[in-house]
Amino acid sequence: MNPSHEHHHSGAVVTEVQMSVEEMEMREWKRKLIGSWIFGVPLFVLMVVMRIFGITLFSEVIDVALFLILGFPIVFIFGFQTIKGGLRGFYTFYFNMDSLIALGTVIAYLTGIFSYFEIVADYSGVAGAIMAIFITGKYIESKAKGRASQEIKKLLELGAKKALILRGNKEIEIDISEVQIGDVMIVRPGEKIPTDGVVVKGESAVDESMVTGESLPVEKKAKSHVIGATINQDGILYIRASKVGKDTFLAHIIKLVEEAQGTKVPIQKLADKITSIFVPVILVLAVLAFVNWWVFTGELGRALGVAIAVLVIACPCSLGLAVPISLMVGSGMGAKRGILIRKGEAIQTMKQVRVIVFDKTGTITKGKPEVTDFYSKIDEKYVWEIAASLEKQSEHPLSRAIVSHAALKKYKEVKSFKILRGRGVEGTVGTKKVVIGNRTLMNEKKIKLNSYAKKVEEFENLGKTTMIVAENFKVIGIIAVADAVKEDSVEALKELNAEGFRTVMITGDNERTAEAIAKQVGISEVIANVLPEDKARKVEELQKEGFVAFVGDGINDAPALKQANVGIAMGSGTDIAIESGDLVLAKSSLTGVVEAIHLSRATFRKIKQNLFWAFAYNVIAIPVAIAGLLHPIIAELAMALSSITVVTNANLLRRKRI
Repeated sequence: MNPSHEHHHSGAVVTEVQMSVEEMEMREWKRKLIGSWIFGVPLFVLMVVMRIFGITLFSEVIDVALFLILGFPIVFIFGFQTIKGGLRGFYTFYFNMDSLIALGTVIAYLTGIFSYFEIVADYSGVAGAIMAIFITGKYIESKAKGRASQEIKKLLELGAKKALILRGNKEIEIDISEVQIGDVMIVRPGEKIPTDGVVVKGESAVDESMVTGESLPVEKKAKSHVIGATINQDGILYIRASKVGKDTFLAHIIKLVEEAQGTKVPIQKLADKITSIFVPVILVLAVLAFVNWWVFTGELGRALGVAIAVLVIACPCSLGLAVPISLMVGSGMGAKRGILIRKGEAIQTMKQVRVIVFDKTGTITKGKPEVTDFYSKIDEKYVWEIAASLEKQSEHPLSRAIVSHAALKKYKEVKSFKILRGRGVEGTVGTKKVVIGNRTLMNEKKIKLNSYAKKVEEFENLGKTTMIVAENFKVIGIIAVADAVKEDSVEALKELNAEGFRTVMITGDNERTAEAIAKQVGISEVIANVLPEDKARKVEELQKEGFVAFVGDGINDAPALKQANVGIAMGSGTDIAIESGDLVLAKSSLTGVVEAIHLSRATFRKIKQNLFWAFAYNVIAIPVAIAGLLHPIIAELAMALSSITVVTNANLLRRKRI
């Protein structure tokens, strides 16, 4: 984000105008593009008919007037900012790509007026043609760069807007900005928690996936800490606000995202640097050519024609198109494969990446619990009927996983159902007392695992959540639930390892679960027990050893995605993760990471080729123009041809197999 776009440190105030600057810029160039070609098409037709084929449609006076009329809006209305910015360089001595365009178009346009006084030949049509081509390049560039990142705005939208506060014996609704430390907030099921705090009363499960990325809800009771913007699920919570405004977790994440928005150096900067030297050199050459031809021939018109030809032929339109057009083609190819390139510089940076860091939940895994194993010494069908009938009464994700897996058409009657928070569920199914839950619950109910103990330990060692099913105080089965690995994660990791990438998994999970998943997919390094706010710091540490790509999907991944040299976001992830990514994998498949690497390499090769051809064209063409062998119109066509060459070469990328 542009540093000039100020907002409060709390991140509470960001205006719509500030957040859509780049988008507005793209729309502006689109408007100029349409406007310039409305006048540009008839201008080009007239130039071809009159100047190339030598057909005079009317009189010379009217022909020139047509060029001046058609060229005026292109040059001085749609190209006004370019002319203004380019000419500014002549009194600030800061020259850019616009400087040659501005000078060349203005001089060429003025020749049309001076031709009436028979001072010089008319080149006014060239002026409109140059500017129309230039505006086209600028529009492509603005589009290729993509729309402005809205990550801060997206983050702000995550927070609750109102809070229900207990004042005395009254419940009053206030704006989130009015919440003070010590206020007791009432949060009902399904509502967002307004701000960070501590539970003073009530029990519930809280969905913290948007913060932690972990799929299972976290059980909360008195004295539990909660995070603002997370979602309360099934119980009423009374929460005492402990942090407000800029001190909250969400505001902290916002700050991290802002800080991690470092400037990455694309190859475009090299082009711009060369241009800053190239432009003054061309200006000097144009002046010398003008003086030389005027002194030695005494023909002002001829000398002016040579100078315009030098300026026009040197107009770095192809240079301006080289990068954005390659990006646009690469972006189009990526889009067809579900790879969305949001930041053009990632194309350059990707080829230098040697370390790829993966978030676990929702990235390597599916992000939702599924039944993975079942063990019983009695009839399997009977155990599933009992388990699914009881678990159907609960909305807990683990319960839903069991019910979904069982897929019963008819459920048994359940009485005296009770949720034992953080431990499991119990109830009467038919005439039998049934308990389903973890080891803690079994110990609490004095239910012995006996011969099932070894199997429970085996599942737990694999990092799975183990649900023990007991009937009348006797274990009858074990159900293992885990966040299953995506089908194509193993294949993708295998290919990345084969290509010599160092693969690392970073997760908030415990080491046992993390190691189990890593072993399953073939990841060599694991960094476990990482707090959400520490992910970016871990990435920064890895960056000391080289360029790092980070693949993630949750709000907690946003700072890490920004910190990494290349951030790759899963399309199924949160909006903030997607907005923080340089590349977005719409299909949420890790095979997209492999394809993105291949696409980046191929696109960058095209960029380098195009820059070479753009510079080579200038090196060859400029001496020819100085020698007076190029009419400005031929120079304009040559310039257009160089742009066409660049565009054509970029489009050859489409034939490349990724």
